[in-house]
Amino acid sequence: MSKIVWDETGKRIYETGIKMGVLYPSQSSGLYNKGVAWNGLTAVTENPSGAESSPQYADDIKYLNLVSAEEFGATIEAFTYPDEFAVCDGSVELDKGLMIGQQKRKTFGLSYRTAIGNDVDGVDYGYKLHLIYGALAAPSEKGYSTMNDSPEAITFSWEVTTTPVSIKGFKPTASITIDSNKVDPDKLNALELILYGSENTEARLLLPDEVLDIFKSEAPVGLSVSVDPEDKITEVIVSKNIVLTFNNKVDRDNIILMSSTGTLVPTVKEFDTTGKILTINPKDDLLPATTYLINIIGVTDIYNQTLEPKIVSFTTA
Repeated sequence: MSKIVWDETGKRIYETGIKMGVLYPSQSSGLYNKGVAWNGLTAVTENPSGAESSPQYADDIKYLNLVSAEEFGATIEAFTYPDEFAVCDGSVELDKGLMIGQQKRKTFGLSYRTAIGNDVDGVDYGYKLHLIYGALAAPSEKGYSTMNDSPEAITFSWEVTTTPVSIKGFKPTASITIDSNKVDPDKLNALELILYGSENTEARLLLPDEVLDIFKSEAPVGLSVSVDPEDKITEVIVSKNIVLTFNNKVDRDNIILMSSTGTLVPTVKEFDTTGKILTINPKDDLLPATTYLINIIGVTDIYNQTLEPKIVSFTTA
């Protein structure tokens, strides 16, 4: 037990600022695979609503409280917006530079940072990473005025509603907040490598289950793979399925099977529930006495680690 102490040095915490906004237009698959920088983002005001109490009475007493569903909304303000946001704002480009409005609006995801400060380190104390899903923007007001002796840049503003997405073990959610001072820094770095992209991968917004997988998993280790059949093995049966076992959950791959003469083999690829074991099933039996190549390329795990390309060969009986 210890006595409560108020306003200790280093514990006078506050939150401020907004930066590093990224827009993720939703794809037809429900994923957010192509993030782009949102320059000029000036404010995001989060507006949760609902969760209102509805008292119920019986036997002349308050019998219970029913609580309405909670919704997440926001107001986004900016000096400008990415070209990719046009479809989220109800605009369609008919030709380069030619836009029409009042079209169907596309949903999007958003990430941004806010700074956490204290009385010792100022705003360098830490930050919160905010992730928003299933956002839909309402039409915005655009006010144009004449230039004068006190010019101001036009600001845009959108009211945003959201549709929650699923997360295992919890009610669907439209928002996630991550505190850099409380999570494993290596796992946070792994998440941000995916959110902001790299030289080899597009920036993308992970779904809540994927975010949870990163922070609940063990510390990431270098990505590796074992292959059945092994490299250079012979006398492989023509009906053989190929199995690749990775040590980390795989996020994406471009693995192909081909003959040594360069003929692509049609296959069906399927990961198990762990995302670590990939089974490649050729649609037809392989040819006898033929050498095949497993081209293991484009493999990235959930920590955004990339497997060095490799080729495994085997020969059928």
